[in-house]
Amino acid sequence: MEISIADYERFKVILEKQSGILLGDNKQYLVVSRLSSFIQEKGLTSMSSLLDKISSVSGSVLLKEVIDRMTTNETLWFRDNYPFEYLKSTIVPELRGKSINNRIWCAACSTGQEPYSITMQLEEAAALANTEIIATDLSERVLNKARQGTYQQIELNRGMPRDKLNRYFTPLDSGEWQVSARLRNKVTFRPLNLLSSPYGMGQFDVIFCRNVLIYFSSQNKTKVINALIDCLKPGGYLFLGASESLTRDSKQMTMVRCNPGLAYKKENN
Repeated sequence: MEISIADYERFKVILEKQSGILLGDNKQYLVVSRLSSFIQEKGLTSMSSLLDKISSVSGSVLLKEVIDRMTTNETLWFRDNYPFEYLKSTIVPELRGKSINNRIWCAACSTGQEPYSITMQLEEAAALANTEIIATDLSERVLNKARQGTYQQIELNRGMPRDKLNRYFTPLDSGEWQVSARLRNKVTFRPLNLLSSPYGMGQFDVIFCRNVLIYFSSQNKTKVINALIDCLKPGGYLFLGASESLTRDSKQMTMVRCNPGLAYKKENN
């Protein structure tokens, strides 16, 4: 499949508007690799025909599938480690003195590795029972996998410590492993587009939004970060990816050193 420059530019606009993902110049190869077989499966003949279809009134379902194909969904267990250690060692004891019930939001949760990593830390800190955990993603496909909590060994090899695997997973006859029902039942998975603020989910003590804003334009990144900050309780924490940071126009937050990484804490009113 080939993509004309005009079709590529048209697709870039649609993708960013609907998902926030900003494709750079000369990334036609990425679109080809992710959509060629999809276009054939749908009985379409070209990128132009796909663009016409997803731009029509009846194309909303197809558009969601296209966005799903273009989403990276790169994830692993306990990514960068420090946010999870800081949650367990510092934030949980801090919250214990503040409130009986706590709320954590894992945005752009992909196939569930991050929210389940959070539940394991909370369980070990004796804080799982009184914490509500909401996990969201744009893709229904990855949310369905996350809800099942079932992973192949190759997926578990990406960061899952052996002691936690034995403690929190059940081996299945298929050779896969499933997260224990106790942990699965503590996470509510919901579809959500980070560009669609206000989110209507109330305020949170901790928000994880890691390694997704790197795909956004500066303008959309600022918009999303400010919307996330609005969802934080005073004194709440925001974790971004290791290569992400607040923008110049972000609302006032205090940088917190987690050794080795960083978090951001919302100032008290």
